[in-house]
Amino acid sequence: MVQLAVTTEDPLESKADLVIFACAEGDLGAGGLLDRLDGSVGGALRRAMVDERFRAKPGQSISLHMAAPSASVDAAPRRIALVGLGGSDADGGQASNGAAWTRALRAAAGTSVRLASSAGAKSIAFAWSSAVSAADAIVPALQAAAEGALLGIYRFDKYLTDERNRPSTLAEVTLCAPRRLDSADVESALGRARSTARAVARARDLVNEPAGQMTPTRLSSTVRGWVEELGSAPLALEVLDRAACEKLGMGLFLAVARGSVEEPRFVHLAWTPPDARKRVVLVGKGVTFDSGGLSLKTNEGMLDMKTDMAGAAAVVAATVAAAEEKLPVEVHALAACTENMPSGSAYKLGDVIRSMAGKTVEITNTDAEGRLTLADALTFGLRLKPDMLLDFATLTGACVVALGPHTAGLMSNDDGVANAFLGAAARAGEEVWRLPLPPRLAEQLKSEIADMKNTGERWGGALTAGLFLKEFVGKAPWAHVDIAGPSSAGKESGHVSKGGTGFAVASILELLRRDAV
Repeated sequence: MVQLAVTTEDPLESKADLVIFACAEGDLGAGGLLDRLDGSVGGALRRAMVDERFRAKPGQSISLHMAAPSASVDAAPRRIALVGLGGSDADGGQASNGAAWTRALRAAAGTSVRLASSAGAKSIAFAWSSAVSAADAIVPALQAAAEGALLGIYRFDKYLTDERNRPSTLAEVTLCAPRRLDSADVESALGRARSTARAVARARDLVNEPAGQMTPTRLSSTVRGWVEELGSAPLALEVLDRAACEKLGMGLFLAVARGSVEEPRFVHLAWTPPDARKRVVLVGKGVTFDSGGLSLKTNEGMLDMKTDMAGAAAVVAATVAAAEEKLPVEVHALAACTENMPSGSAYKLGDVIRSMAGKTVEITNTDAEGRLTLADALTFGLRLKPDMLLDFATLTGACVVALGPHTAGLMSNDDGVANAFLGAAARAGEEVWRLPLPPRLAEQLKSEIADMKNTGERWGGALTAGLFLKEFVGKAPWAHVDIAGPSSAGKESGHVSKGGTGFAVASILELLRRDAV
């Protein structure tokens, strides 16, 4: 992991290989650091901005070599660059003005470290205008910049053997804060940033592993390794095998597991500090590969299905981070881990299966397996008597159709839980939009031979999936977060990597740090 440092010194006096200024659209006028940067290269920066039509839009960047040190600066950097922040409404109005700026700053920092790596820089100084920080507190802005830098450097290259498998040259990032900060605030912000980045990277690693490697058994053993590495109670791991799940009556979960030769595993990771003020149960979908079962997906539909355990990856990674931070909240991460495969032993269309809760479910589509595994996991979670129950799942393509690839859909039976998570997501820079749970759509789940069906009609598919899960949570304060869109990315952007993104980890941690305490 790159080393982080914070300074309030003039970035043009930095000895870093590359000085990067994250500028908003309002910074392009005369005055301020931008003019000083331009003066250090004899006006070449503004000329390049015109030539390359740089408008400080999100993701835009421009870089110049310094021909010679400025006469007024003893030790000028070898390169300078600009990275765009956009405007304060860049998030489409979902978050407060301050949250929008910190989201943009986090992405800009990620873009900056990638730019530095491409240029072969060993060190960078990353600066941003005081106007950006004025929209929100300077400490959250510093944390966002640090997170963006640490996450932007992430790469999953363990299987590359060609020239692409080269370690990054970047070793040090100096964050040039626009105002002086209390040293305790700095250390706190950097500590949270490092913890978040480490947890997100853990989740990304789980999701990016090929499904042939990241089996249910391997996933549970990886989590056990994290627990042993931390080596401090009260973080504990319980892994239930098929026989133990049968004793608990997890019929829905085990039905999905029937088609695979890989053994299922039910993971229960618990952080139980003695000073806990609340108990939060996090449930994550842990389908390590989803072929669709007998309702077989197409080849294209299966290509990214190693990511179908992104919900499980998020909840276990966030829980380990909560233990590392010693947060005063009891956290339980639950994941029913299995493959969904077609075979002679696979569960069939028309089967009626009894859940752990005792409800019977008619199977109308074996590719709607995630809600079955979640239902039994939620029932297990209710036994823990949670103050807050949340599940995270790559559940429906319908949610991606509704909200696009970058935004998760949230459904809830409790406004307090919903608003707490939406606020945490805004602070974490993750896009989440609340969707309804219309009672009339529940009619689609009625079955003539069982208590309910596992799927409804085509229209409103994300909502009927949420309604199905709602049947298994009773009156517990609950929220369901469908992360099917943002759990993986087709290309890198800002601090978000190509492949597994670790989406929801940062939001969960923000929730646990503040709203769940």
